Amino acid sequence: MLKPSDIVNYASDSAVEKGGYRLNKILVLSFLAGVYISMGALLSIILGFGFPALSEINPGVVKMLMGVSFPVGLILVVLAGGELFTGNTAYFIPSTMSAKQPWRKAIHNWILVWIGNFIGALMFAYFLVYLTNILSYSPWVDGVKDLAMSKVSNPFYVTFLKGIGANWLVCLALWLGMSAHTTTGKILGIWWPVMAFVTIGYEHSIANMFFIPIAMMQGVDISISTLFLKNLIPATLGNIVGGAFFVGLLYWYTYTYGNTD
Repeated sequence: MLKPSDIVNYASDSAVEKGGYRLNKILVLSFLAGVYISMGALLSIILGFGFPALSEINPGVVKMLMGVSFPVGLILVVLAGGELFTGNTAYFIPSTMSAKQPWRKAIHNWILVWIGNFIGALMFAYFLVYLTNILSYSPWVDGVKDLAMSKVSNPFYVTFLKGIGANWLVCLALWLGMSAHTTTGKILGIWWPVMAFVTIGYEHSIANMFFIPIAMMQGVDISISTLFLKNLIPATLGNIVGGAFFVGLLYWYTYTYGNTD
């Protein structure tokens, strides 16, 4: 496996490559990543809310089952290929801080990938979940509505802080995935931190692009403005801090800045 210092260099080189992607490549790969994360989110709903009697006895079972199943989305992004906004917040920091590419490259990538992820999540939610009635029956329809309402019921600062926690763990998952040379190693490295953030209940903006809109399609009383103001905006800002500062910047500073050992 790669040493921590080598992971930073690998991430930096990857970001430089990503910064040179054509527009159509960015949009297609970000669309796919939005779909893949939504696939993991859908699986987590099916398993998490599929045992209501057991959940009444132990509410932690819902969180645990969602946590153990959700990582399939990020595994698909990494192994099959995709551009994920939350991961890119960390990837681009070492390369920009070392002046290998300008900040405008990072900002440009983040904006386009966020939009592409949103389009992918919405299209998957509408065409392959809503129109197929996968979540239209109890207990899943009730569970997804309750989940969405809980995500838009917190103060701005709470969702922001939960966003930090989510992407700190997601980017650590990507760091661990980069450290491994085998498929099994990458899957295991990705799985544990992602399982942790979902089970804990942190807020991942891209996952929420699926969780909340699919509940809206099922009739939950959440407006588009509420979706953005009460969740996606604070979660996105928190995700940027969690990935860019706590992973990208701190590891760049530790292993690259001033050539420290």
